[in-house]
This record gives sequence, structure tokens and C-alpha cells, in this order.
Amino acid sequence: MKNILITGGAGFIGSHVVRRFVQNYPNYHIYNLDALTYAGNLENIKDIENESNYTFVKGDIVDESFINELFAKYNFEGVLHLAAESHVDRSIEDPLSFVKTNVIGTMNLLNAARKLWKDNMEGKRFYHISTDEVYGSLGAEGLFTETTSYDPNSPYSASKASSDHFVRAYGETYGLPYVLTNCSNNYGPFHFPEKLIPLFINNIINNKPLPVYGDGNYTRDWLFVKDHAIAIDLVFHEGKNHETYNIGGFNEWKNIDLVKLLCKVMDEKLGRSEGESSKLITYVKDRPGHDLRYAIDASKINTELGWKPTVTFEEGLEQTIDWYLSNTDWLNNVTSGEYANYYKKQYN
Repeated sequence: MKNILITGGAGFIGSHVVRRFVQNYPNYHIYNLDALTYAGNLENIKDIENESNYTFVKGDIVDESFINELFAKYNFEGVLHLAAESHVDRSIEDPLSFVKTNVIGTMNLLNAARKLWKDNMEGKRFYHISTDEVYGSLGAEGLFTETTSYDPNSPYSASKASSDHFVRAYGETYGLPYVLTNCSNNYGPFHFPEKLIPLFINNIINNKPLPVYGDGNYTRDWLFVKDHAIAIDLVFHEGKNHETYNIGGFNEWKNIDLVKLLCKVMDEKLGRSEGESSKLITYVKDRPGHDLRYAIDASKINTELGWKPTVTFEEGLEQTIDWYLSNTDWLNNVTSGEYANYYKKQYN
């Protein structure tokens, strides 16, 4: 049985990846390492917590000695690194915490893997999951490709860009077997409600304002989280060492158009009159360094590995809304306490 480490597996994307690997690969023992900060929630993976090939480990990737001990104890043959501080607004408030987790934390994992695998790299793999935000902002035309130059504009994207560079540097300098992916905006079940879609679903349910930055014309490419998990599975098992793959949903939406669609579907689901939820739209002051447009060219992963999205955005959005409406206890649990204070400060 191979011991595989997945970092950040109690978070949004990580929980979907952990579930997929535990259920699909009985010959792997999955060790889920998560610090359980505000966005990490063991309720996200309670359906698999008693599986024989699954172990949860509470810990912080910033703790170097802890990481070294963990690698020595379990002799990991593969690492899927998803643990990260990931919210741009939070990075503007506290950039140093993003450096600690996204840069120093990644370095600790790289060093531990290099030390453990130095005498035998065969069959080992370090998979670093990153973001399209490292590429910066696009104009009205064009797409991000795997060779697009990095041009990060926020502390969050700068910290992820730095970690990407270190992963590649360890591949070139030490021969570390790695793969790296940059993905577009994810959405779906278990998404912590500080990001646009789950935030607005929660606000519509509670008849609270829908805070849209600036004029609402910022454009994003949206990727259903379950499709992302499938892509991560493929890249981990079939991707070529030292290669980068962009993962996108082929779903470009202006924020304001997405919000209006969300309002329309929510009105139907909640039995409200058409247009009722759209009255909650409130334009707020734009955030600093706001990138105009992200859009990914995912043709490489499609051509080489045969991956493509399984759902349209409209289908994925409806599945997402249905999940939140069926899991109001989960939603209420994560929108209390510290998050409520942060929300008030951010969107007051």
C-alpha cells in the first residue's frame, strides 16, 4: 500500500480530492494533513472518516520540524499539495500570513520530500496545485497558457507565484519529480462562503445585500470542483514529470452576469417572484489590484490526458445551489463566529 499525503484536505477543493482518492484507490493510504483554520472543516469529509485507508492528521505545514517528522514516520511516496491561504481580500489585509503558508509551508514540504526521496526518486511525485491568478490580468482578448509569463497583482497571487517557482526550481536543481497545475475559479459543494458564489447563495437565502465590486464587469473562468478533482486525479497518475497543466472550465462569465443568473435560479428554487433576489445587488468600492479578466486555455490537458469538463456552468451551478439548500446546517455552522466578524469588517 502506498502512503499518499494530501495537504489541505479538509478545505473546499482538498476535501473533494481526498474523497475521490480514498474511494477510488484502496491500494493507497491517504493521509489528510490540515491545520483546520477558518476554511478547514472536518464536516466536509465526515462521510469517509472511518475508511480503513484514510487517516486525518492535524498540523501546520509552516511547522518545519513537524513536517519532517511526518515524512519520516509515514514514508510518503506521493504528495498532493493543496493547503494554502487563498482569498485575495484576506491577503490584502494580512499579506505576511500568505507568505508563511504559501511560500514557507511549500518550502517545508519540498525539503521534506527531497530529503526522503534523495536516494530513490523512482515512482515518487510531488504535485503542486496552484492558481491562474499568478498570470495576472488579461484584456478583452487572449487566454492564459502554460507558457504565459507570470505577472501577479495581489499578495495572494504573488505568494502562489513564488511557491510555483520554488517547485520548478527543486525539479531543476535537485531532480525532484513534480507536476504543477494552475486552475481557474472553482465552485461547488463545501465552498466556504467568503467567495462569490457561496457567499451570494447564503446572502440570498437570508435576504442580505449582494456586494458586487466596482461595476461588476470583472470576468472569470469557472470550474466545477468535481471536474477539478477528476483533473487532479489524471495529472497525478498520468501527467509527465516537470510539466505544467492549466485546468479551466471553458466558462467565462462577467461577475454581474453570473450574479444575475444566480439570482434568477435562486428565485426559482426558493419560490420567490422573478427579480426579487436581484434587488439585493449592491455595488461596493472596488478592491485594490483587482484583475480585469482571467481565462484559461486548457487544451494541453485535454489533448495529452483527455480531460474536459463533464458539466456546463448552468448544470454545475444548479447542483451547487441544490447542495447548499439541502445543507443549511453546514452553512449555518461555518457562517458563525470568526467568519461573521470578518464579513462585517470586509463588507460593512
